[in-house]
Amino acid sequence: MATMTVSLPDPMKDWIEARIKQSEYASASDYVRDLVRRDRARREQELTLEELRRRLAASRESGVSDRTVDEIFAEAREIARARGLTDE
Repeated sequence: MATMTVSLPDPMKDWIEARIKQSEYASASDYVRDLVRRDRARREQELTLEELRRRLAASRESGVSDRTVDEIFAEAREIARARGLTDE
């Protein structure tokens, strides 16, 4: 396993140490590893610019929806919940 030295402002260091004291993490390294895992998982779900363009083109080609705006937003919230992108 590689070693990396990171400099942090005191408030960030204090935050990490508080998480450790609350037994959320075993060590600062454990905390940082968790942050990296979460960042990687989040980025894997992000759309590329090309995918976003493809979806936009497909939506334009599909025409007008018969669903209400509330129904569309409800579906979007459900998708976000399923992907773990919201606290709701």
